Amino acid sequence: TMLVSWVTFIQAFLILMVKGADQWSLRESSNCELKRKQSDLNSFLWTIKRNPPSYFYGTIHVPYTRVWDFIPENSKKAFQESNMVYLELDLTDPYTISALTSCQLLPQGGTLQDVLPRDIYRRLKRHLEYVKLMMPFWMTPDQRGKGLYADYLFNAIAGNWERKRPVWVMLMVNSLTEADIKTRGVPVLDLYLAQEAERMRKRTGAVEKVEEQCHPLNGLNFSQVSPSQMAPEQCLDFKKDLKSNDILFVTCFLNNRCRRTGKC
Repeated sequence: TMLVSWVTFIQAFLILMVKGADQWSLRESSNCELKRKQSDLNSFLWTIKRNPPSYFYGTIHVPYTRVWDFIPENSKKAFQESNMVYLELDLTDPYTISALTSCQLLPQGGTLQDVLPRDIYRRLKRHLEYVKLMMPFWMTPDQRGKGLYADYLFNAIAGNWERKRPVWVMLMVNSLTEADIKTRGVPVLDLYLAQEAERMRKRTGAVEKVEEQCHPLNGLNFSQVSPSQMAPEQCLDFKKDLKSNDILFVTCFLNNRCRRTGKC
């Protein structure tokens, strides 16, 4: 059986699984509370009728502990019985991570200071300084117990932010919230499945190259981005409260920059 995956910009992708693996220890999560029977849940699993069978499976890029208890047993069984797993990208390959990082950078050594208005750049910088200051208080005891340090975590998320393209800064700023920080260190569902596949010595692969994802995102224009419904002058209303509103203000500005100039 085979399982293959690819992702859209809204963070959904498909995986193709291939049959014939060792028993999979189905791990339970205490972070979710089941509200319906497993048999009633949408499995997001499609079967390709062949011999052996193959499967397409839809996942989402969130910490796997948030959704693991909601994944029906038929999907877990398909993974368990597969001997090949093809994902969107090979997230266990250091080259993939390096290439994803490089593609986020502005061309020709450019910096955000070159493309953002001075006031917006300063507000973004102040917000990131605030996030860095708050990071130790946002982290959980479990994260600290695993050896995660606030400075390391901040640099892992926001490192080299001054060199990134605005569209990537917009995504980065949206992820720098207390709720998201508390889940850092927990693999997202697709990465967890990749790690499990490697642990069970399944054959793994990727259906896309980094460039096939990165270049279209870097070339987005307004017609392809869902911008804020707020006009630029409405964004200015967020200036009142630095701590709670800068994240919205910066995102609002970046979205409207896309709308006005087509440069994301």
